[in-house]
Parts: sequence; C-alpha cells; structure tokens
Amino acid sequence: MEKTSIFLAFIFIGILLRFKMKSDQELLGIKKIILDLALPSTIFIALLKIQFESSLLLLPILALGFNFILYLLVPHITKILKIKETKYRNTALLIVPSLAPGLSCFPFVAEFLGPKFLAQAAMADLGNKVFVLVILYFVAMKLFHGNNKTMRMQKKRNRLDFVKALILEPVNLFILTALFLILMNIDFNALPFLFQEILTKLSYIMTPLILIFIGLSLKIKQRQFFQIISLLAFRASISFFIVALFMGVTGYTSPNQVILFLVFSLSACSFWPYAHISLVEEQEKKNYNKTFDSQFAIGILALSFPFSTTLILGILNTPETFQTTPTFIISGLLLFSIGCLYPYSRYILKNTKTISFNNPKFESSDSN
Repeated sequence: MEKTSIFLAFIFIGILLRFKMKSDQELLGIKKIILDLALPSTIFIALLKIQFESSLLLLPILALGFNFILYLLVPHITKILKIKETKYRNTALLIVPSLAPGLSCFPFVAEFLGPKFLAQAAMADLGNKVFVLVILYFVAMKLFHGNNKTMRMQKKRNRLDFVKALILEPVNLFILTALFLILMNIDFNALPFLFQEILTKLSYIMTPLILIFIGLSLKIKQRQFFQIISLLAFRASISFFIVALFMGVTGYTSPNQVILFLVFSLSACSFWPYAHISLVEEQEKKNYNKTFDSQFAIGILALSFPFSTTLILGILNTPETFQTTPTFIISGLLLFSIGCLYPYSRYILKNTKTISFNNPKFESSDSN
C-alpha cells in the first residue's frame, strides 16, 4: 500500500504541474526523455542482467497474437457502442489494439515483480512493436486509400521515412544492441564502468517521470467521455478472458508469470498509431474525406493511461487475488458489464423518448 501510495503521489504531482506547464511542447519534452533515454536504459539493463533462455522468444509471438485478437474484436465493440461514423471506427481500429507498456506497465513490473519479469515484458513488447509500427502502419495506409481512392501518395518517400523512424527509435536500438551482446555472452557488468553508471542513473528517473507524465496527460473531456470509458472497459475485459483461456488451455499456473501476462495485456494504448493518423491527416489537407479523427484518438489515449494504471496497480497490489481462472472470468464479466452501461443507458433513454411521444395522453393534450 505504501508503494502504491508513492506512485499515486507522483501522478498527483503531475496533475498539479498542469497548472504550470501550459505548452504541449513541454509535455512532449518529458515524453521524449522517457522514450529516448530513461526507458531504453532500463530495458537495456534488465535484458543484460538475466540469463537468456530460448523460451523468451515465445513472448513476442504471444504479444503479437494478443494484438491481432484485439484488432479482430474492435469492429464488434464499435458496433455495440453504436460508433457509426467511419472516421471514428477507423480511429478505434487503429488505437485500441495497440499497447504502450513502456509508459503504463514497465515501471510497475519493475517495482513489484523485479528485473527478471521486466526483461520478459521487454521481450514481449518486441511483438507489440512489430504490430504497432509495421502492421498498423499498413492498415492506416489501406484505410486511407480506401477512403480517398482518387488521391496518390508519395509512397517511396513515406516508406523511407517510416523505415528510418523504425530503425532509429532509441528503444529498438537499445533492445537490438542488448540482444546482440547477449548472443556474444556479454553481460552488464562486462561493460565499461562509465556506461554502467550513465545507464543506471538514467534508469532511476524512469518511474517518477512516467508517473508525472501520466498526471500531466490526464485531460478528461466531457464529449465522448462515457463512450471511450466503455471502449476501454471492453478492451480490458478481453484481456481477462484471454488470460483465463490461456490458463485453462495450457494449465499454466505460475503466479508472477500469469500476473505479468495480465498487466502487460492491460497496458494503455500506444502513441504510435496516433503518429500514423497524423501522417494520413497530413496527406488529406487538400481533401475533404477524413479517414481518422485525431481528437477522438487523443481522447482514447488520454483516458487509457489512468484507466490502465488503475487496473494494473490494483492487480499488482493484490496479486494473491488474481491466481485462479474463475477470478479472471468474473473480473472480465464485471468489466464487460461496465462497458455495456453506456450503450444500454442510451438504449433505455431512446426507448423512453419513443414511448413518451407515442403516448395517447400526450397526443390528446396537444390536440386540446
């Protein structure tokens, strides 16, 4: 409880700092420090401090499979929530299946489960990165071309920019470097002392910076608030059902490992699909057919961080509760029910209005 209180205190500090930090560029600066320095250093150290096992190669495949399951289920969720406009459905299809464990999962895994499980989460994130950086990019381009068939993009330039961004992303560079050193049987202690100290000091600032960033990003808008909360609740319920199915089929019961699978799948939505959306909107400046809605995407991202953080902290703070398949199923059903509240309430209100207008009493009073 004390550890969780400390995390919540940092988030609250971030909320208070919103009154001092008015510019989006300042928030972007903190995000850059996290993604380009603190997070890569932490993952690099974690990977080099564990004994590499071939079984770790299964983790990216499992994460990639989870992304695909979410991707296939999102159209059904948007249908339940009555999201009818194409640009909103496309936005949800791109944002919801993505994961951002670096900002919403890794710091808590590091604090509660330790470096061994952080390294496993980093390996699993490789599969997620393939999905959000490569597969969702081509999904965005396909949706764009389908919505704007008369437009032509400078494909060669865009692909070169994408490949360059993919290769030069610091997290990917650090992970690939760490994997290379592991294959060469070089551990963290074998590195020069200067590098060890720099990377260690950078890793120290990761957790507080991420928590402050979450507080700064907590901007709740009234418009579409309940719709997005329902969307995130459905997304979280899928995580519980998939982990329950995995446990039931494989018989896997390792406590911390199961907790890792669950909290990783509950990670907030990633910013990378938003970058793809921005690229498409840049191409659509001279065209009226909007494929995505960036404001809807920002709303999902802003709410997904506190939503995921709350669930992850609750699970990690009471790990003994989440050990059996029935618990996962009940939790999934509870979240699914929360997701149904918004569409069900809209359905009730709609029917109530219809009954009121069709009531003979109203008709007779109007005629008089």
